[in-house]
Amino acid sequence: MLSFLFWNLNRKALLESVTRMTLRHEIDVLILIESGIEEVRLLEALNAETVEYHCASSAIPGMPSRFQIFTKFPSEFLKPFHDEDRMTIRRLDVPAKDEILLTAIHFPSKLALSDADQAFESTRYAETIAVREREAGHARTVVIGDINMNPFEFGMVGARGFNAVMTRTLAEGRTRRVQGGDYPFFYNPMWGRFGDTTRGPGGSYYYDNSGRHDNHYWNVFDQVLLRPDLLPFFSHNDLDILTHDGEHSLLDGRGRPNAETASDHLPLVFRLSL
Repeated sequence: MLSFLFWNLNRKALLESVTRMTLRHEIDVLILIESGIEEVRLLEALNAETVEYHCASSAIPGMPSRFQIFTKFPSEFLKPFHDEDRMTIRRLDVPAKDEILLTAIHFPSKLALSDADQAFESTRYAETIAVREREAGHARTVVIGDINMNPFEFGMVGARGFNAVMTRTLAEGRTRRVQGGDYPFFYNPMWGRFGDTTRGPGGSYYYDNSGRHDNHYWNVFDQVLLRPDLLPFFSHNDLDILTHDGEHSLLDGRGRPNAETASDHLPLVFRLSL
């Protein structure tokens, strides 16, 4: 079993919360963005009782990265494979397990890009991932991050975008053909994390833009996508939007992300039975 935790900290120094969640959920790979925590301090906190975690943030030694990555695995098991400002791909190759391509993304926000811009940018990200899969010789790919789009938006569902579908059955079809071209599916389990019939909150990010007719209130910008090859190793029960760090709630009195004491985004935790 491999466990992953992702959180956009909204530039907060949430050292205690991150440490508690990482240890409580026995996380193997921790990925943070917009972190206000010094890497050295977090590494010390994670290893306060036993030295297990290593820092693997920089794909290029000496170069800063927007992604803070900590892992229980030595660096030779999490090798850089592709690195750019808003996306990093690592080859997670743990002994006795099949290699996976772990892709972390922090997509430009809606404040910086229009919906059309995001859709066009998604095609570049998807093409880069596909190129790296061909180089690796497999498509056991996980994408995790703040994608700044909801699962139903064009950049997510478009064939040339992430082509991320809502059901396992659809994803098991592996590809779809559009205008003579074949496009590989991602499975997007985050479709099932919308609304008040889920076992968690209504989404991962709450925004009340009351001046717009298309106000969704709850959004699922923080997402996990899986290629079909990984579906046998994934269960819906192994994915959660967290609302508690083990000691304190991450929600305010109205049940929304508490941006004052925590972050405006809620963290994701998921596991693969590899």
